[in-house]
Amino acid sequence: MRKLVGSNSARAERLDDGLFGPGAAAWKVHGDFTTMMIGGVSSLLLQMLHPGALAGVWDHSSFRTDMAGRLRGTAQFMSGTTFGDTARASQLIERVRAIHDNVHGTLPDGRPYSANDPDLLAWVHVAGASCFLRSYIRYRDPLFSLADQDRYFAETSEIARRLGAVSVPENLRDVNAFLQDMRPQLKVDHRTREVARALLYQPAPSLALAPFQRLVMDAGVDLLPEWAADMHGLHVPMIRRPAVRAGSAGVARVLRWALSVKG
Repeated sequence: MRKLVGSNSARAERLDDGLFGPGAAAWKVHGDFTTMMIGGVSSLLLQMLHPGALAGVWDHSSFRTDMAGRLRGTAQFMSGTTFGDTARASQLIERVRAIHDNVHGTLPDGRPYSANDPDLLAWVHVAGASCFLRSYIRYRDPLFSLADQDRYFAETSEIARRLGAVSVPENLRDVNAFLQDMRPQLKVDHRTREVARALLYQPAPSLALAPFQRLVMDAGVDLLPEWAADMHGLHVPMIRRPAVRAGSAGVARVLRWALSVKG
């Protein structure tokens, strides 16, 4: 599994095991390339339902012209904070905190927002972690135990707290309760739809990769909680869901084999 996140030499250069260590649930969940891609798409769709998270993207990012760059940045942060040594993880967290210092403004209804808002940070973290875990369970390990799921949320809550979040849920029950409690604060408007379109219909890196990218995007939509998919008005038709899930599972198996051979 660790071969999916870096070369042997890179691992040898680590000064310590980082925030979690090789036995961590986070290493398992974050170490699977395809499930992280699918979970990443789903997490961005879920996160942007919060007006503060959406405003940060709308006002302060180049999502219209470089959505792929935003996705790469998120992937690098997740990889570095999970598998890097403590110094590397801390460096990445401090870099994000510095970026957040400049992400603030006013919502359309006149309320201020800030990327440093502890409650907003908790929302972004929980929305992301829940989607990564859902993807891992669906496409990698359906038997991932409830105890390991709780351990995953407890472990990754450390990153959220280091970023400035407070009252971060640390087990599956509390995460599900948190998501339900947040629903009255979530909304969709024309900006949400534009950002979602930029994510889901960004140009593929090449014609050869276009079918794979379309599959990942559809799988990300399919992974959303039903209520979130309803808010977006995004649904994979029931007749296509078996093909999307079987295709994604098949691609995931092939990529695991290819990356393990390459490693």
